[in-house]
Amino acid sequence: MADLVEPLRDTLVRKVVTRGLYAPDGAAVSRLTHQVEIARDTFAGLVLVSRSFVFVTAGALVGLCSLAPVLLLLVVPPLVLGLALFAGALRPMARRQETFLAADEAIATETGTAVGGLRDITAAGAERTVAAAAGERFDAELRASRALARWSVSRVLALGISGRLPIVLLLLAAPWLLGRGVTPGALVGALAYLTQSLLPALQSLMHGLGTAGTRLGVVLRRLTAEPATGAADAGPHRTPRDGYAVELTGVTFAYGPHADPVLRGLDLTVPAGGHLAVVGPSGIGKSTLAALIAGMLEPGSGEVRRPATADRVLVPQEAYVFSGTVRENLAYLCPGGRVPDAGLLAAAAEIGAGALLARLGGPDATLAPAELSAGERQLLALVRAYLAPAPLVVLDEATCHLDPEAEARAERAFAARPGGTLIVVAHRISSALRADRVLVMDGTHVRTGRHGELLRRSALYRELAGGWAHEEPPAAAPLQPALAARDADGVDAVAGSRLAGDGGHVVAHGPGRQMQDAGDLGDRGALGGQ
Repeated sequence: MADLVEPLRDTLVRKVVTRGLYAPDGAAVSRLTHQVEIARDTFAGLVLVSRSFVFVTAGALVGLCSLAPVLLLLVVPPLVLGLALFAGALRPMARRQETFLAADEAIATETGTAVGGLRDITAAGAERTVAAAAGERFDAELRASRALARWSVSRVLALGISGRLPIVLLLLAAPWLLGRGVTPGALVGALAYLTQSLLPALQSLMHGLGTAGTRLGVVLRRLTAEPATGAADAGPHRTPRDGYAVELTGVTFAYGPHADPVLRGLDLTVPAGGHLAVVGPSGIGKSTLAALIAGMLEPGSGEVRRPATADRVLVPQEAYVFSGTVRENLAYLCPGGRVPDAGLLAAAAEIGAGALLARLGGPDATLAPAELSAGERQLLALVRAYLAPAPLVVLDEATCHLDPEAEARAERAFAARPGGTLIVVAHRISSALRADRVLVMDGTHVRTGRHGELLRRSALYRELAGGWAHEEPPAAAPLQPALAARDADGVDAVAGSRLAGDGGHVVAHGPGRQMQDAGDLGDRGALGGQ
């Protein structure tokens, strides 16, 4: 049984997780913890019912044949006819069941929205409109339930033909059978086979497949539905031209058909081996652009040419670390999930996580994610991405919990990867100073260029740059280890000297002091400041 059921469960879990990546919603957790288990248990129950039916039916037919082969002429034809009728009705019943469930969910959504907005509905005088909309939902459910009930009659008819008609035929043909040499004892035995074995088995099969089976089919279709990753007319995946890592042409994207576009007509090319920083106020669409580049979203119009899935990696702001060894956490994006100790330690040293790995106990130490700080989790995620064979790396504010020197060290390590391309959604404006090019997003149009060019051309960039508003970046200070033994995050939290009236405000001190000048782009408003 486990060989049949567990592969189904594993497939459903993979489908749900994949769909959650492309179309995240709160129902993904319910699908994983509830619906997948229901599908698994229902499938196991149907397997047991079907197996029981096969063996019981085979035993009953063999028994009838042993009593008198002529009895099979009265039993087998109606049995086959009833099963064929039932099998033909399963698909329409499943469709009606799905329509009924959709109508029921629509009622729940409509009523939930109405209850949540009762005050606004009353204030706007929209009671009749809302009542009419809810009435349409209830009418649709009524029609769906009636259609389902009509098709459910076919199950009763199939059971009557396959299970009860043979009993009637046996009783009607009893005189004829007695005249052909069938003994009364054989007739009584045949009647017992039909009423005590075949009929109960048919009832269990048709009840199970007709109710749980149709619902299981609906659940499986929903759980295995491919995520809607883009427009209906999206074409096949196309890779960028030679010499380019990513190409965006006329890209427009909105979170819904009635929402204002986050991106409109965006054209962008990133050369292979390049280093691009994306800056802009919080909420302007930087993470949306990163998701489009990484393939987590598809544009409503336009085209994104990107490498294949195995050739790109996205590191989000909230780093993912799971319970397991350090090696398992760092190497699972690598082929086979294996990396030699020397390569793993070298990558950690490049990123600046060598001290962290030493403190954790080395590659074979067991991780407890709850005991790690946000900065430590980000360092581990960065090492994981650095070890991955993907040439394109997208860092979506993936260093926001690190101090500026640790952030600089990690970005320089990625930029120096042979053949690697780096796209950074900047958490601090200092990331723009290290990039070959900077993309400034302000909601109406975008500008690209180097730091000095954008200082002259973009008022928004000058506002975002703040203390870095000079054309050439300062000489890089000697890099210290990203993590010191006294401070897991590489940030020494002290009261800011400029905040005499607020002793509880914490700012970066020492090597991280430049945070006060560089600024956190996520805290700036539409014009770069509050």
